[in-house]
Amino acid sequence: MILKNKKFLVIGGAGLIGSHTVDLLLRENIKEIIVFDNFFRGSTENLSEALKNPKVKIFDHGGDILQKDILEKSMSRVDGVFHFAALWLLQCHEYPESAFKTNIEGTFNILNCCMKKKIKKLIFSSSASVYGDAEEEPMTEKHPFNSKNFYGATKICGESMLNAFHHRYDLNFVGLRYMNVYGPRQDYSGAYVAVIMRMLDAIDKNEHVTIFGDGSESFDFISVKDCARSNILAMSSDIKKGFYNVGTGKKTSLLNLAETLYDLVGKKKKIKFKKNFNRTLVKNRIGSVKKAELDLKFISKVGLAEGLKDLITWREKKLKKVKK
Repeated sequence: MILKNKKFLVIGGAGLIGSHTVDLLLRENIKEIIVFDNFFRGSTENLSEALKNPKVKIFDHGGDILQKDILEKSMSRVDGVFHFAALWLLQCHEYPESAFKTNIEGTFNILNCCMKKKIKKLIFSSSASVYGDAEEEPMTEKHPFNSKNFYGATKICGESMLNAFHHRYDLNFVGLRYMNVYGPRQDYSGAYVAVIMRMLDAIDKNEHVTIFGDGSESFDFISVKDCARSNILAMSSDIKKGFYNVGTGKKTSLLNLAETLYDLVGKKKKIKFKKNFNRTLVKNRIGSVKKAELDLKFISKVGLAEGLKDLITWREKKLKKVKK
């Protein structure tokens, strides 16, 4: 799809990946961007720069994907939809009924409204959580679905519904299976602070960074800026149906991650290990990036050290604001 002079609805557009995607959309000379968000995880602060542009508007009738009539109204005269709205992994673990309502029923509502409004294309935020622990490395998109947590289960269901809507109603879509996403505007309050932020908090307090496991647990850490770019490439591609890993294809252990953070902030390394009793988390996950490179022309551009520097700078600014 050519993005120029098109109107887009960004559901969950005030969140981490959604807000960065809004920023990139503005570079494409689009006609209008409507942000649909309940601001449970997202914030207007994430959109502070984007909202200076008159092309960006927050939908003023609400932002709950369970309110079907309001959701349908938000898609009026829209060309493409980005779907970022979801409860996160640990929220799904603690509140499985809410996970079902938001991630499954909410996604069905979005697909159904897209069908009714004849939306040309939907970009769906899936997750590498659908795979569970890696049986092979790197994991291709054909890797079996071995998720053992509620979050992964909701994303598997979302993908199945996408296939069904495509085959029955010709709804064009691309599903993006993000690896471990990090970067500026990450959730930084409440009980669900990401591992990198917890490590940085411990370093600031001169406490030991705690790694649950032996430190060999390894993941594919992908910058939010690369994730946003994958959304733009997916929407502008000619692909009408498909699922793609979004990652770097590079393996980083939790021990290496902690050591890199210490090096970047210039402090002496203090690391301890604890047994991991959290059954919601996997131990190894590195994705193959070949399919996304071939079909979407997506290759990650942000290296880990560069991305972590960006995150550290943002975090320092945010903490200064809080102290004021």
